[in-house]
Amino acid sequence: MSGVKRKRNILNVKQKLEILQKIDNGESARTDAEDVLNEGNTISHSAALQSVGTLLDYMGQRGFDYGDITAVRKICVDIRQEMNKQQEQRRITDFFKQ
Repeated sequence: MSGVKRKRNILNVKQKLEILQKIDNGESARTDAEDVLNEGNTISHSAALQSVGTLLDYMGQRGFDYGDITAVRKICVDIRQEMNKQQEQRRITDFFKQ
């Protein structure tokens, strides 16, 4: 893997100041920093499901082992559960905003 450069995510000055202010106020800023850094690197659940679906099609065509296909299907279930959990959290948040 020599010669492969890894993209570094760097917080800008404004983002750093916001996080430092939260720390000064006694708040945890860890998740905020992670959210900012991962902002450009996230993939939607539907895109992930589509990619996994494509992978399953490929595995079926190539005659992959049943255990491997089952493991990939488990990933689909995990993605759907996470999707449902986030939708439920949004519903609750929206309910309290009204």
